[in-house]
Amino acid sequence: MRMAGQLPSPAEEPASAASNASSSKGCCDPCRDSPPAPEIQEATPMGSEQMEMRKRQTSVSQETPSSIQAQPGVGNRGSNACCFCWCCCCSCSCLTVRNQEERARAASHELRSETIANCEESSTPTLEEVNTWSQSFDKLMRTPAGRNAFREFLRTEFSEENMLFWMACEDLKRESNKSVIEEKARLIYEDYISILSPKEVSLDSRVREVINRNMLEPSQHTFDDAQLQIYTLMHRDSYPRFMNSAIYKDLIESLSQKSAEA
Repeated sequence: MRMAGQLPSPAEEPASAASNASSSKGCCDPCRDSPPAPEIQEATPMGSEQMEMRKRQTSVSQETPSSIQAQPGVGNRGSNACCFCWCCCCSCSCLTVRNQEERARAASHELRSETIANCEESSTPTLEEVNTWSQSFDKLMRTPAGRNAFREFLRTEFSEENMLFWMACEDLKRESNKSVIEEKARLIYEDYISILSPKEVSLDSRVREVINRNMLEPSQHTFDDAQLQIYTLMHRDSYPRFMNSAIYKDLIESLSQKSAEA
């Protein structure tokens, strides 16, 4: 036991430290493990901010319909627009281009119809005329009735494009207007020369090179070499079979019966 005012002896210091440690251990674990309480910051009033936000949302919701109505045509863009362009003149310009394309297609269709008729106008051939077709291919091709009969035969052999190409070339030779010549030459190339056409005629590479050069400045004689090659092909390949075909024999027989009845 020590008197008041005396310092603790070195032996008593560990005992006091132990007693302090035991008193700290007596505190519960949750209190000891919990993090220190954060410093209380000065809170800002939130009522005025919430009121301001609500006012802004209300004003935006009221302005949105009026702004859409103020801009005519905005709400109907999806239904009235004819392309991906949103300019105000889009529909007008696109309609103009579309009308021009339709007129060009109609003109090309009319030109094709005028160039190649479905069937040439011809009178009924006589028996003597039909008999001359067997003498030479030239006599067959000189008459409209002979070309029609031969074309009907070519249709059964799926080679009618040869006759159509030859007839188109003949029609081109009779044309004198430069602009019409260029347009008809383009149509003939697209229909019978282009490899993408289902009616492409069979031509060798030399003739195709000549045509490609001639198409730089089309004229009535742009397809002369090709026309001669197709004419020779029909003469050597199709004409002999036509002479032995049922189409030709039936025509001879019907005309013979008519002449006998007369």
